[in-house]
Amino acid sequence: MKKEVKDTIIAELGAKLKEYPHFYLVDLAGLNAEATSNLRRKCFKNEIKMIVVKNSLLREAFQASDVDFEPMYGALKGTTAVMFCNTANVPAKLLKEYKKEGIPTLKAAYAEETIFGADQLEALVALKSKNEVIADIVALLQSPAKNVVSALQSGANTIHGVLKTLGERPE
Repeated sequence: MKKEVKDTIIAELGAKLKEYPHFYLVDLAGLNAEATSNLRRKCFKNEIKMIVVKNSLLREAFQASDVDFEPMYGALKGTTAVMFCNTANVPAKLLKEYKKEGIPTLKAAYAEETIFGADQLEALVALKSKNEVIADIVALLQSPAKNVVSALQSGANTIHGVLKTLGERPE
């Protein structure tokens, strides 16, 4: 491969690292053409961009990045595919579906500005996206307000009944 081509690929990988906030390094060794095609279709449906890369070129893209990806260098062995995504837990859920078959396997991941190892798939699945966290917070904030409103509404009927009874009672 010519140096110009390598430089172009490294620049494209660097752009992807800046464009997507989360990515997973995955080992696809052992997948046949049909299984790889099915995985690519599932990635496309889940808005995951999957690229098979040379480890040396990915390492150079990591080194050119502003973020320190040095702990991930150990995962750059064998066949490596990078899954880029905007939602941190989507690739983890996809990989969990394939866990029974053992292929593809997680090598490492960069999600929520943290580096995860190959043994932390369950932690990655449990990560909540920004929208899920916002929905949880809104639900928590609405719950006490609903309780107060319902208590006031039910109390209004009770207070009205007590006042009416007291008003009708002869002195």
